[in-house]
Amino acid sequence: MRNTSLSLVFCLLLVSCADQKLYLADNGTSEYAIVVDNAVVGNGLANKSANVLQQHIKEIANVDIPIISEDEWSGEGPKIQLELLDGALPHKISIHSEDDHLYIRGGSPLAMQDAVYVFLEIYLGCHWYAPGVTKVPKQKTITLGPIRYGYVPAITTRTVHSRLFYENTDYADRQKVTHKAFPYYVPEARVHTFHRFLPEEKFYEKHPEFYALRGERRLPTQLCLTNETVLQIVKDSVAALFKRYPEATVVSVSQDDNQQHCLCEACKKIDSEEGSPAGTMVRFVNKVAGTFPDKTISTLAYQYTRKPPKTRPDKNVLITLCSIECDRSAPISEKCVDFANDLKGWGVLTDNIRIWDYTTQFTNFLAPFPNLHTLQPNVQLFRDNNAKWVFEQHSNNPSELFELRSYLTAKLLWNPDLDMDGLITDFTDGYYGEAATYIRQYIDLIHLELKKDPGFFLFLYGDPSEAFGSYLRPELLEAYMELFDQAEAAVAHAPEVLNRVKMARLGVDYAVLEACRKGISDSYRLLVTVSAQKETINPLLPLLLDNFQATCQKNNITLMNEMGYTVDEYVQGYQRALKVAQKPNKAKGKNVMALTPPKKYADEDPMVLTDGALGGSSFYANWLGYEGNDMEVVVDLGTPQTISTISMAFLQVTNHIVFFPTSVTYYGSDDNENFTRLARVDNPKPLQKNSKVNDIHYFESSFLPQKVRYIKVVAKNTKTPYWHHAAGLPSWVFADEIIVD
Repeated sequence: MRNTSLSLVFCLLLVSCADQKLYLADNGTSEYAIVVDNAVVGNGLANKSANVLQQHIKEIANVDIPIISEDEWSGEGPKIQLELLDGALPHKISIHSEDDHLYIRGGSPLAMQDAVYVFLEIYLGCHWYAPGVTKVPKQKTITLGPIRYGYVPAITTRTVHSRLFYENTDYADRQKVTHKAFPYYVPEARVHTFHRFLPEEKFYEKHPEFYALRGERRLPTQLCLTNETVLQIVKDSVAALFKRYPEATVVSVSQDDNQQHCLCEACKKIDSEEGSPAGTMVRFVNKVAGTFPDKTISTLAYQYTRKPPKTRPDKNVLITLCSIECDRSAPISEKCVDFANDLKGWGVLTDNIRIWDYTTQFTNFLAPFPNLHTLQPNVQLFRDNNAKWVFEQHSNNPSELFELRSYLTAKLLWNPDLDMDGLITDFTDGYYGEAATYIRQYIDLIHLELKKDPGFFLFLYGDPSEAFGSYLRPELLEAYMELFDQAEAAVAHAPEVLNRVKMARLGVDYAVLEACRKGISDSYRLLVTVSAQKETINPLLPLLLDNFQATCQKNNITLMNEMGYTVDEYVQGYQRALKVAQKPNKAKGKNVMALTPPKKYADEDPMVLTDGALGGSSFYANWLGYEGNDMEVVVDLGTPQTISTISMAFLQVTNHIVFFPTSVTYYGSDDNENFTRLARVDNPKPLQKNSKVNDIHYFESSFLPQKVRYIKVVAKNTKTPYWHHAAGLPSWVFADEIIVD
């Protein structure tokens, strides 16, 4: 367990009778000088820290305080001393006053910089909510003291995977997080590196024994970790990488992103002895690490390797423990007990743990994802189990409430015990101005509604459609829309703040668009009835879609998910869905019979193929799924109909083993027994390594008019190729609305 005395603020405003107030500035004048310790004069971070302090004091009180070195100080007059703490922990900071002097100290130049920002925030009232959005008080006099403050952050390498920090390093410094996602790492070997060390294209054909045995066949999904040649190749590769990047100190030797690990007799024997497939991994990585004692070898405790083995990782092995499976509707300690237990188990084996945590929905960056209440207890769990390095994976690209998420996560990584409610209030007030009360009401309401549904699994790879019976019910969507209408009205006079509100609103607007696509109520559907014989596009949708696209374009929001599905593709796809929904369709509402069994999705109900709702970019959204088998369904038009066109949509999400069918064949019949082929449509985009990851394709065909009552659809499953990360596993076919005319 951690030493709590090192992670808590151990002294705040501890006053003695000898202390006195400090008058840093008084009506535009100051007697102070900023004195830089000789030990760090010329250090870039120390110089920057002194300049940052000088600039903020000038902005607050309109006074220039000179910056001088310790040698230049005469010994007369008060000073603000920036200096290193002798023999201290490198991350420790200290701020204290003594007589007329103020001492801002750190155990390293980086910690000294952290101390300056802590001083500016806690004692001078400066706040940095987002790049370009700051609050610096204006006052004629700066009076402080007495001050006694010390802190050692328990989490010493803090990364928030957000472009706000990567593209704005000053903002990252202010929030005390890293500038890069993988500091200290060789850039070509950060995670999932097995395929980099032994690429399938180079080795598989001649040396299948280098790869995982799955059943009766070797597949290039993972490496065989008991093969001595594999070990030597990896060692040679790591040596070459360190030579190429001599400034780097970490290389990842880690499994690829799948669970198809080696089951050969030698690997199985070790894993059985160790009680976990992490056994072969740790033994293998220890051998690599032994060759590079002055470097760090990072590996993953992820999915099949998450359970700790018996063998201890060597001291220079960094275990990166990943929480990808966890339900985000509640803290990990409550709803992901297995992960919490694994964390504790690894903590017994090693002090060298890096946490890879997740904070947003990767299949739908912009969807409402009410997990803010879990951020603090999760970070506290990591801290309490000796994790010194935490990587919080946002989407990097903007996601729902992106600025707030980035801000909160950075703050909690620095101090997990901060007042969460106060942090949210401070941010919403500072960032959204007069709209803050409505944004805060939205945040509180959506989180409250999730808590009312304890059975809901808030998944990183989920979809808004899963929540239409929960925190995204129609009446709640109405309430959220009203709150954002009020928020926009409150700041209509302030264009910059209005734009921030519109960005915050994207999540609700996206949820409403998807609710209409799925047709969850009379108000939320693609088409509305205008007469007994006529339907038209829901008037809510064109304006909503235009505003969604315009807000994204204005703020350089380009991606909808981690698969590279763009905002422009989403808008174009939605516009096409509106056109498809308006097409005459003799199959709409007609009965569908499944001849082959669907699995899991859309409640396994084949009627989703004729319900008028259309699937989106995620397989959760109204798609009928088939795993490892062909799709065969029959649609009963009720009476014989003359038809000449058929179309059906299919989904592709290649990283989730969802592929377009190799072909779709349409048949017609009068009696549901004797069928005649009407058309066959082959996949125009056969699966390849560079196939588009996330896509929708309509398998359409026109033919000479035929009179039929029954239509059979046969969609042939595309087998998972040997080079795919899921080789050996069955693939999926996902289909949606059939359009017949």
